[in-house]
Amino acid sequence: MDMRARPFRSVLYIPASKERALEKARKLPVDAIIFDLEDAVAPDEKLRARDTLRAALAEGGFGHRMKIVRINGFDTKWGRDDAAAVAEMACDAVLLPKVDSPEQLDALAAATGDLDLWAMMETPRGMLNAAAIAAHPQLRGMVMGTNDLARELNSRANPERTAMMPALGLCLLAAKAEGIVIIDGVYNAFKDDDGLQAESVQGRDMGFDGKSLIHPAQIDVVNAAFAPSAAELDLARRHIAAFNAAQADGQGVAVVDGRIVENLHVATAQEVLAKAQVIEKIAAE
Repeated sequence: MDMRARPFRSVLYIPASKERALEKARKLPVDAIIFDLEDAVAPDEKLRARDTLRAALAEGGFGHRMKIVRINGFDTKWGRDDAAAVAEMACDAVLLPKVDSPEQLDALAAATGDLDLWAMMETPRGMLNAAAIAAHPQLRGMVMGTNDLARELNSRANPERTAMMPALGLCLLAAKAEGIVIIDGVYNAFKDDDGLQAESVQGRDMGFDGKSLIHPAQIDVVNAAFAPSAAELDLARRHIAAFNAAQADGQGVAVVDGRIVENLHVATAQEVLAKAQVIEKIAAE
C-alpha cells in the first residue's frame, strides 16, 4: 500500500517481552505497532524479549497493522545483536532510538539490509539534523520521542506544548519535505481522555499523520482525531463535484462555501476520500 494512503492514526508501543500483550495486540484496532525492545524492556529481559518477539512475529496474525520493531541503540551492548535479529524477523520496519545523524541510519542499514528504517526523533542534535535524517534513502518514517527530548531540554510541560513546538515543527517540515510518515509523541496521562483529545487535535492540525500511544485505552480517541471527519468528507466531495462542474463550463477554478477551489484542493480531497476508504476497509476486517 502507498505510504501516503495508508493510515497511521494510532501507533501503539507494545513491550516485546510481554507475551500476553503481544497476543492482545493482534486484535487491537491500531494502524501500527511498535514492538519495543528498548525502554519497555528491563536489562535482564532483553535477550528473552528478542526471542519472544521473533516467535510472535513468525506466528503472525497481526493483519493490516504495520509491524515496526524498536531496537536498542548501537551505543548499548544489545543494539547490534538486536539489528541482526530484526533483519531475520517477519516485520515491516526497524526503528532506531535517539537518531542524531544519517550516519547512524547508514550503520543500521548495513546490519538490516533492505528493511525499511524509521527514526526516533528525541535529541537536540537530532532536531538540528532533522532534514538530513529525513533525506536518508531508506527512511520511511519518524516518531517523535517527546519524553526523552523534554528531559534533555529540561523543559516544563504545559497543555499547549510550548517547549516542544520548535522540535515538532522542524521534524514535521523535514518529513513532509521527503514525503515520509511523521508520528506525534505520546500523551502520558492515559486516563485523561480530554487531554489526549486536545493534544491529538493539535497534532492533526499541525499535519502529523498519527500519534504514538502507551496504552490501548487511548486508541479510540486517537483514531477518531486523525481520521477524516464527516465534515471533511462532505467538503472533499463538494470540492471535487464543484471543480468538475467548473471544468465542464470551461473554468479553471470553482467556489465552495465562498472559497476558491483549485487543482491542489481537489488533490487533497481525493487523498482524504482515499484514506477514508482504507479506514473503512480496516474497520470491516
